[in-house]
Amino acid sequence: MQYLEEDFPGITDYTYLNTAAVGLIPRRVFDYKQKLNKELLYQGSGVFTNHSDWNARLREKIAAVFSGDPQYVALFPAFSYGFNAILEGLPKKSKILLLKEDYPSINRAVEARDFKLISLPIDFNLEEQIYEAFKTQHPDVFIFSQVQYLNGIKIDPSFLKKLKEEFPDTLLIADGTQYLGTEVFNFEDSPLDVLGASAYKWIGAGFGNGFFMFKPQVEERIEPKNLGFGSTMGKYKEQGDTFIGKFEGNHMDPATIGSITAALEYQEDIGFERIEATIKKLSSAAKSIFSELGILENAVVKREQHSSIFNLKGSKILFEKLMQNSIICTQRGEGIRVGFHYYNTMEDLNKLVDLLKE
Repeated sequence: MQYLEEDFPGITDYTYLNTAAVGLIPRRVFDYKQKLNKELLYQGSGVFTNHSDWNARLREKIAAVFSGDPQYVALFPAFSYGFNAILEGLPKKSKILLLKEDYPSINRAVEARDFKLISLPIDFNLEEQIYEAFKTQHPDVFIFSQVQYLNGIKIDPSFLKKLKEEFPDTLLIADGTQYLGTEVFNFEDSPLDVLGASAYKWIGAGFGNGFFMFKPQVEERIEPKNLGFGSTMGKYKEQGDTFIGKFEGNHMDPATIGSITAALEYQEDIGFERIEATIKKLSSAAKSIFSELGILENAVVKREQHSSIFNLKGSKILFEKLMQNSIICTQRGEGIRVGFHYYNTMEDLNKLVDLLKE
């Protein structure tokens, strides 16, 4: 797939493999932010008059792209804000299943509360371990990242569907921050009860925005308490005592959170099928090459499915070498994390491999 350099000027100067840390924003998102901030500069409160329906449009866009219900889409400055609100709404002493070394914003938030915890290691047979824990421990809630931030391990969606069919009473709450924006996804048809994400990575909306999608039946299990002036403002909340209104008690910046709309519209124009095909092609090639070089952990090599995030065995010296050659990546855990998005190419992968082989 060919990309116009004016859409992502950063890729003309760097080989950008760091979307798992921060995604590049397309020019359209930059222009959207500039436009609204200029209105705020010159018109002040006029920005809210000019864009009074921005939050409703955003909910509808998220629901349309990911097949959800706009009246069950809650908006937040980041995943962590919404996730902590969800935890406050769960019954005390709930038995919660977590994955060890999952994203700190998940595990730390759960561990800080008075829940009964079950923890599983993240290994090549992850799904088998999860199933065994469900059979023997009977968790009330299973909380996990759809794609692991350290090594890119992706939980098999078909396994989650079978898990939900066999254990329908266990809530499945997923973090899609390292997942949404990489392939076609249908929330309504998924086994997930709750899915949230920060949008500054693979969606490419910049900092300060995120959202959660809920299945309607979740209202019976989660009682949010974040009430405030914003709880009854706007379409889908105006009637008062609404589920999402109890999450959204605060004002939100349309230039910041509203950037999700511009980012998703840009991806729609490219086509999510094309995005998915591009990423899967790069991921498959990368995994094959990295496996041959012996720089992936066995837990990743042995798994059939994988995301486009990889943690490569390598020292600080290698990391500095890559950075000096304009390959933008990150040190994570004991290795070097790279990730391939739709604005990457086979030339990016080849450049990385050539440096790894030196």
